[in-house]
Amino acid sequence: MLSWTVGWVRRAGVVVVPDLRMPLLGAAAWGAALAGLRVPAVWPAVWPVAWLGVAALAGAGVVGLARWWGRGDAGGERAGWRGVGWWCAAVVLVALAVGFGAHVRVQRVAHNPVASLAAQRSAVSVEVVLTGDPRLVEGRFADQIMVRGRVERVSSRASSYDVGVPVLVLGPAEWSTVALGERVAFEARLAPSADRDLAAVLRPLGPAERLARPAWWWRGAGDVRASLRAAVVDVPPDRRPLVPALVVGDDRGLDQALADDFRTTGLTHLLAVSGTNLTLLLGFALVVARGVGVRGRGLYAVGVVGVVGFVLLARPEPSVLRAAVMGSVALVGLGAGGTRRGGRSLGVAVVALLLVDPWLAPTPGFALSVLATAGIVFVAPVWRDALACWLPRWLAEALAVPAAAQLACTPVVAALAGQVSLVAVAANLLAAPAVGPATVLGLGAGLSGLLWPWLGRLVGRLAGWCVGWIVAVARHGAALPVPAVEWGSGTGALMLLTGGCLLVVLLAPGWLRRPWLAVASGVLLAAVTVVRPPTPGWPPPGWVLAMCDVGQGDALVLRAGPGSGVVVDAGPDPALVDGCLRRLDIERVPLVVLTHFHADHVDGLAGVVRGRSVGGIEVTRLADPPDAVLAVAGVARRLGVPETVAPFARTRRLGDVTIEVLWPRPEHAEVGPGDGSTANNASVVLVAEVRGVRILLTGDLEPPGQEALARSVPGLVVDVLKVPHHGSRFQDLPWLASLGARVALVSVGADNDYGHPAGETLEALDVAGAQVLRTDLDGDVVVSERDGELVVDHRG
Repeated sequence: MLSWTVGWVRRAGVVVVPDLRMPLLGAAAWGAALAGLRVPAVWPAVWPVAWLGVAALAGAGVVGLARWWGRGDAGGERAGWRGVGWWCAAVVLVALAVGFGAHVRVQRVAHNPVASLAAQRSAVSVEVVLTGDPRLVEGRFADQIMVRGRVERVSSRASSYDVGVPVLVLGPAEWSTVALGERVAFEARLAPSADRDLAAVLRPLGPAERLARPAWWWRGAGDVRASLRAAVVDVPPDRRPLVPALVVGDDRGLDQALADDFRTTGLTHLLAVSGTNLTLLLGFALVVARGVGVRGRGLYAVGVVGVVGFVLLARPEPSVLRAAVMGSVALVGLGAGGTRRGGRSLGVAVVALLLVDPWLAPTPGFALSVLATAGIVFVAPVWRDALACWLPRWLAEALAVPAAAQLACTPVVAALAGQVSLVAVAANLLAAPAVGPATVLGLGAGLSGLLWPWLGRLVGRLAGWCVGWIVAVARHGAALPVPAVEWGSGTGALMLLTGGCLLVVLLAPGWLRRPWLAVASGVLLAAVTVVRPPTPGWPPPGWVLAMCDVGQGDALVLRAGPGSGVVVDAGPDPALVDGCLRRLDIERVPLVVLTHFHADHVDGLAGVVRGRSVGGIEVTRLADPPDAVLAVAGVARRLGVPETVAPFARTRRLGDVTIEVLWPRPEHAEVGPGDGSTANNASVVLVAEVRGVRILLTGDLEPPGQEALARSVPGLVVDVLKVPHHGSRFQDLPWLASLGARVALVSVGADNDYGHPAGETLEALDVAGAQVLRTDLDGDVVVSERDGELVVDHRG
């Protein structure tokens, strides 16, 4: 059995195990790095003892493996024991080197003049070399520019120090013009950092003085990146950011809804710098080099230049270095003798990366890269050979590589995203034909645009066409009834999932060798993704209103008929609102009403429209904040549905739903100052009636708006109230009590840091006689009408 499970082969009737010594050496280094980053600064004699203990255990594992491995080899005991002592010594030395290096890095970042001054929140003068590109970070009150750097000199009132420690700069909009590699001087206020790999956070107190320009190679790489962005200016907006993302991992401006679709379909690796980027670009460069007659060592030179150029373009950040190394290992692993050479290369790569940057050890990206590469090196060749028994070799490899990489990463992905994608392999297989051309054409657009901008734009349009196919795969895959299954991130759930993945590794080669069994497995998986599983008892009969559990945000559904519902607000997460609508069997949405443009009400819009027919989108009169306004307009334009302002005081009937807009009035301003309260008080307020049940949906209306609405519509009485602004303490409590609602619904996220819902608000509603339900405790909540009575059900 073992001969067809994990890549072991038989020679002269004897099982020969792949050489796992270097991968185990890499695993020992990984464990030592994790320990070194977490051991506190204690008496120096403690850490060597800890490292020696870890190394001794790893060495014992290597000895045991070597003995077992040697018994199966034709050379018997001689092959097993030869060199065991050297390998044990190597494991000990590597564990000591990596662990000690990690420990020293931690102490160097934690104990230096910058960290000491940050603890006192001192104002200082600094000289900083920027080691990253500036990125826009949206804040609750204002946007900021975030950029990483290295403090070379810090001066306080007492003294000056020459240092060299990593920091994070959080500056105003003017910092968007700084460039990687620049040396700048400025006055700053220091603050401690929550990240252990940063000595401090710097907040500039004034403008920065530019002391030195970036080196010529950084300027050249920056010109190529700028040329690439200029080359795709004619590409449709939803595809435009994807070309730079594929080439150099620059995903600025990417629509969040599209990013969620990529995550659901297992295509997220295309949006960030990964080994895929390098293998495509490097493979293309080597093909061109061979075509022009380069041979032998010249090809190695081309490979080295290609890797260096890729790192410069994508930036020498830890994720980029990791991707470059792992991409190279994956190329080796798919070649002749790949399992042997790829396994050794993987172990060496892990050790080298952790010696250079031990901070990689605890990062999810590092784990995903190592596991994906291990899957490609150890599992994919076995699966490929099994499939090749009845499929063309090229098709067998195309199926085996993404399947092995995805399976190896599944437990980590589940821990991060809380779900397991069922369509990832199919999506990667369908997208693969376009990924290579899009990546190569994108790079060509950036390079040619430096000399002839018109040619760059032409090539950029070609890259955009290729990207269009990838976008279609992501969107259609995410729109399937069951593209992914929810999976817990607890220890037990992850252990069960890991055990299941290992079982698949053991059994899959036997299945894949048999055509009927492999095809049946594929058909079964396809059926699971296209047939929505039943949810017995949900939604309950006679339901009229559902409040979806979407975290800190609003998403409500008014039942317009079988499979049809009017959606009021979309919540902050497309996946969450989409899941709720699937559970309610909503396939048609005659109308979407977005009460206002705050993220917790509109960012999930893509999940509402995913795979459903939509009749129209109505919004508030106040177009603020601008980014959300543009995002909503983009979704409406892509769907080809009208986006209009919700009409005031007009009664309409949509199936079983009758709605009327009570607020805001026509004279309400269309432009505001950009503060949260103004947008909240411009929320669309609806009164709806479904099967005789009157419902008031209030958005995030605050006391000034509530008081104005009370004056505008005196004597308003309803059966169900959606409590304004997630039950915050800012309410016109007498007005809420006067509504006479029998049921009060609070849409709120668990453990939110806003203090929602407020105790005084809940108490006032309870005193008024309302039954209060909240999504953070009750999950999805459904209100039903049965024989003239209101019945409330929930699935928490």
